[in-house]
Amino acid sequence: MANSYIQLNVHITFHVKTGVDPVKMDDLPRLFAYLGGCVREQGAKAIAVGGMPDHMHMLVSIPATITVSEFVKNLKVWSSKWLKMLGDAYCGFAWQDGYGAFSVSHSVISKTISYIANQAEHHKEMTFRQEYLRMLKANEIEYDEKYV
Repeated sequence: MANSYIQLNVHITFHVKTGVDPVKMDDLPRLFAYLGGCVREQGAKAIAVGGMPDHMHMLVSIPATITVSEFVKNLKVWSSKWLKMLGDAYCGFAWQDGYGAFSVSHSVISKTISYIANQAEHHKEMTFRQEYLRMLKANEIEYDEKYV
């Protein structure tokens, strides 16, 4: 085979560090746009970016040239620095060290896009912790309760 063809669609989620103020609602649209730019900067495609003041959700198509861990690390480092540039309200801002990354089949991309777009509705019914546990269980990922 002369060429390699890859489609690696990943639903990524990460949370604001415990004890740190969340992102202001007014700043969320700009943060989503900034994160989309961070995705493109890494040669990936942002399919959907959304979330809540305390956590982000992204559906991205990642190239084979970067690991998922390096990709997410860059997203969090770059966006933390960018938020701090918005003003004193974000001087201590940080994301938690961990993250969730779940493979997404092409057949459920539209469902995942809708899920990310409707975060406000989801979180009327459940906390981020409940949501994250549900995602871990649905993907049959073993986890340590003290790190969730």
